[in-house]
Amino acid sequence: MLTSAILLGPQRHMRIVKPALDALLPDDGRPVALASPGWEEREGEDQEFREHVGRTVVNLEVWTRVERIFERDRELLTAMRERHDMLRRVQELYRLRLQGALTAARELMAKPGKDVWLDAERHDALVMLQGIDSQHVERVRQVHDKFEARWRPAERDAVQCEKRALQKLLADAGCLCLAGGHIAVLLHRLRLFDVLGLHGDRPIVAWSAGAMALTERIVLFHDSTPQGGGCTEVMEAGFNRLPDLVALPHAKKRVDVGDPRNVQLFARRFAPAMCVLLDDGSRIDWNGRRWSAQSGTNRLSEDGWVEEVGA
Repeated sequence: MLTSAILLGPQRHMRIVKPALDALLPDDGRPVALASPGWEEREGEDQEFREHVGRTVVNLEVWTRVERIFERDRELLTAMRERHDMLRRVQELYRLRLQGALTAARELMAKPGKDVWLDAERHDALVMLQGIDSQHVERVRQVHDKFEARWRPAERDAVQCEKRALQKLLADAGCLCLAGGHIAVLLHRLRLFDVLGLHGDRPIVAWSAGAMALTERIVLFHDSTPQGGGCTEVMEAGFNRLPDLVALPHAKKRVDVGDPRNVQLFARRFAPAMCVLLDDGSRIDWNGRRWSAQSGTNRLSEDGWVEEVGA
């Protein structure tokens, strides 16, 4: 676990990385490392970030480094594409089983009244959902383990060359900033180089998908898709560097907080972790022992309401 980290909401409209950095790290001349592979082709578009933080910034260019590896190691590129296809297949099958269990749980939560039989069915429906989620995380882990055992990416020359370069860049960095973007790209490319391992236990500021990656599990959610009610699902395990938290970026747009039963089911499904709404201006700090949050940073309550973290 990290001993110091700050998670933020999206930074496009309300930039608050600078005060987070100022809280974690004195401006002693050390550079700030930026990892933004989730931005994909836009990874190098960091000028606004540099101007905002007002410090020396080292862009790790993680996405670009993987693209260079693919040019040199076509075998690894093919293997990673095959893994991507397998992960998509596993996700699709999990979603089929999840949808039925989630529909039943929603109907049970919506039923009026309160008695021992209804409480028992609601409890069992939650246990079933949690079991399906856990089984899926394990199956995804098996896909990754088989990939690692067969292809040993960390031992391949092209990967080692880029990892050594990253290690040098990170050696002097006082803080790592993890940006958002495409969560799967961000997660898998950071994992290829073990960027968090190279950074060690130094402060981290992360937002949006970057915040999601630091938690125990990646939860994908959207209650109002164009096709109708969404299906909240687990993608896979995160880096598990921060405890007891599910990060929900852009939550105001994606979570139906006006439905107490929906909020209750969401919060109870992922308990005891806090389901924190990381919207514009949201900030939650980890000091190695406990969480604290700025006023206005909210969580989903197991009672079915939205409440401030720490309330």
